[in-house]
Amino acid sequence: MKYNINEGMCPDMGNTSEKRKSYHAEFKEMVVELYQTGTPVKQICSEYGLSETTIYKWIRKQKPVKLDDGSSFTSEEFLNLQKELHRLKEENEILKKAMAIFAKK
Repeated sequence: MKYNINEGMCPDMGNTSEKRKSYHAEFKEMVVELYQTGTPVKQICSEYGLSETTIYKWIRKQKPVKLDDGSSFTSEEFLNLQKELHRLKEENEILKKAMAIFAKK
């Protein structure tokens, strides 16, 4: 399956003088799948105009980490869980402070 690189990109909205390319998740997954099915990284680079570093970064992000209990997760899932944990801790602290204020009344 050939992927149109122009459809796979969305412009970065930063105000920098040098624009960075940003790619859709589906495009990244397709590139990683090509790698996993045996397509050489150099070939993917030449076909889609990507750097090897970018492709290897995407591969590493999507590579699951196996746990002792047999389950697995990706580094992206882990980062999302860390963010959610941080948000829940903040909410918990706010609720504790509110409870202390209402207990004084």
